Amino acid sequence: MESDRPIILDGGMSNALEDRGHDLSDALWSARLLRDAPAEIAAVHRAYYEAGAMVATTASYQASVAGFERFGVARDEAERLIGDSVRIAREVRDSLPGERRLVAASVGPYGAVLADGSEYRGRYGVSAAALRDFHGPRMELLIEAGPDLLAVETIPDVDEATVLVELLAELDFPAWFSYSIVGSRTRAGQPLTDAFAVAGIEQVVAVGINCCAPDDVQPAVETAVAVTGKPAVAYPNSGESWDAGGRRWTGDASGSAGLAPGWLTAGATYIGGCCRVGPADIRALAQTLDT
Repeated sequence: MESDRPIILDGGMSNALEDRGHDLSDALWSARLLRDAPAEIAAVHRAYYEAGAMVATTASYQASVAGFERFGVARDEAERLIGDSVRIAREVRDSLPGERRLVAASVGPYGAVLADGSEYRGRYGVSAAALRDFHGPRMELLIEAGPDLLAVETIPDVDEATVLVELLAELDFPAWFSYSIVGSRTRAGQPLTDAFAVAGIEQVVAVGINCCAPDDVQPAVETAVAVTGKPAVAYPNSGESWDAGGRRWTGDASGSAGLAPGWLTAGATYIGGCCRVGPADIRALAQTLDT
């Protein structure tokens, strides 16, 4: 999408579903509702679009054939459900009048499917070949369903990023690429200068960060732009912190709307929210960046 304006992303899928009364405590997380309640996923996409988001990020972050099979879903149905994540978002998008909107197919990290918090650590102890075997087929399923681009997101380390970038080049499909970070390093502890350099390929339309503290965004955006020369993508959490042991969020939400103009000035083009950011937050963000 070419635009002189910022491209407003949506917020978190899981928290919006939880706010609608859904229990997402099992290992499939929001992906379970692709099978059990697809209309609820559609309702969340609609809520974000109506709040001002220009992009719907699909409910495929934690969706994989192996993950569905562990819950007794047959392989052919699992493959269909992954594609459905894109088709649901497209149907909502196509039902709305007005300006062009996008669908970004979420490609979460390998650690998300493990459902043990390792997506926040990286360094899974598996080979590059195993990561290729995991990511490649589901990226192909998502692309076949017809999104506008992929959202390769919440990547915790450079090792996994290298595999994903190679796959993007082979598949020759546009994507944004975002790391989960703490301060000036990936979750696995690598410098962001090294991490962003990996993602500088032609197929990547924007490079940046997500699932991080709002205060970490602006320095990371500045680094991403300096290293890659590409537009940046930025969609942090609410400001609360995830307690992996207690499986709960702690602290207070700080919000991002007041910080977002600085991200835009620093070079962020794709701006939204991640965990614990809901439609009301996206509405506030859109209004702030539209002034």
